[in-house]
Amino acid sequence: MPSQRRLRAITYLILAGVVVLLYVTSQSHHSHGPDSRSLQDFYSKTVNALDKSHGAGASGGQKNVADHDVDADGDIDEDDALVAKQMADRLRQAEQKAKDGAQAKGPKKPESPQEVIGVGSSAGGQKQPAQEAKGGGTEGEETDEDHEVDAVLDSILKKSPVVIFSKSYCPYSKRAKGILLEKYDIEPAPYVVELDQHPLGTEIQVRLGRMTGRTTVPNVMVFGNSIGGGDDVAALDRERALADKITSLGGSRVDVKLRFVQTAQKAD
Repeated sequence: MPSQRRLRAITYLILAGVVVLLYVTSQSHHSHGPDSRSLQDFYSKTVNALDKSHGAGASGGQKNVADHDVDADGDIDEDDALVAKQMADRLRQAEQKAKDGAQAKGPKKPESPQEVIGVGSSAGGQKQPAQEAKGGGTEGEETDEDHEVDAVLDSILKKSPVVIFSKSYCPYSKRAKGILLEKYDIEPAPYVVELDQHPLGTEIQVRLGRMTGRTTVPNVMVFGNSIGGGDDVAALDRERALADKITSLGGSRVDVKLRFVQTAQKAD
């Protein structure tokens, strides 16, 4: 009949075989998402059972697993401690491997918001909240103010075939107005816009600059076409080409005559 030591040794060997069998079985079921907690629980329960049955715990003077003849050679020596340590290491390795397998099959950790926001073709074109609050659109989009300026300018250009965009204090504007309003008799009469007195004067001047390429005043428009500023009007008058220039753009819709010529004819 086997001795008690040999029975214990056989028991430990059987237990080790069961642990290895459970580990191999758990590996074959990885494709079904193994639960690492079950193996961890089994490991904890096994160690606790061994500790309780054989009185583990050095502080209380009780024996642990290494204090038994684990290798069944009839002696309790360093080989027993080594075998016990190897058994514990195998259990820990099996537990860690099961955890790693479960994490590898689990869902990936989502990227942080800092790494996601602002990535992509639409990010560079998005408006900031402050910009939206001010009503500012992206480049190329017209605002309500732009529409208002367009409407006002369109209304002004319909006032007369000849429109003089001027500033009341500008000497070049006064020169152009003197020639067009006093030296010539133009029907319908030119319409004068003093930009320094108009509520949208600055905006209208900017829009005229885009339309005509002339950003200064005066800016004399004939049927929506700019014929120039003060120096240009004076040069056309000096060359006796101003009347022809206006009628060439307006045709029969505008009549241009020199006032002093009419006066001289009446005197004769």
